Amino acid sequence: MPLTLPAGLTLVAATHNPGKARELAALLEGRFTVLSAGELNIPEPEETETTFVGNALLKARHAAQHSGRVSLADDSGLSVTALGGSPGIYSARWAGPGKDFTLAMDKVEERLIETASDDRGAWFTCALAVAWPDGPGVVVEGRVDGQLTFPPRGDKGFGYDPIFIPDGHGQTFGEMEQTLKDSLSHRTHAFELLKAALFD
Repeated sequence: MPLTLPAGLTLVAATHNPGKARELAALLEGRFTVLSAGELNIPEPEETETTFVGNALLKARHAAQHSGRVSLADDSGLSVTALGGSPGIYSARWAGPGKDFTLAMDKVEERLIETASDDRGAWFTCALAVAWPDGPGVVVEGRVDGQLTFPPRGDKGFGYDPIFIPDGHGQTFGEMEQTLKDSLSHRTHAFELLKAALFD
């Protein structure tokens, strides 16, 4: 039997980040009731995998086991060509325990200066995983390519959005209206794949 998600289901978003929880809920188009792992006091698991896909599945399974509900997790991050794909899966860790992304963006700029490379190519990856309490899981991955710009621009979005200009556009994700960002983002690409796998 194919795995499907009936409308009206209550899902757990496996995140303690309110911004990410809101974004995941918006992508679900009001089809489900979404509770966050933070609201349910589910502890954050240690992310021990070496890929976005691995970490997304680990987080979704952790939340599903703790909540007894179908859970949705994403693992996403910024990869910089001149830095060999860093920060990648460590994108959140570069922001430190206080989740200070101003610090993280400064670190990216400093590392780029150290490389003496003119290449400002970068990409965002998003792996989305859905896990059921009894074990099965589905995971997909989306990507958007672009260029980095410094200093950061815009106060919309979150994370590294203010330094990332998606290919074909002049604004950073931090400057874009949410509807335009949503139409381009790595999370949206991943969600379209997930929707095709589970909803339709």
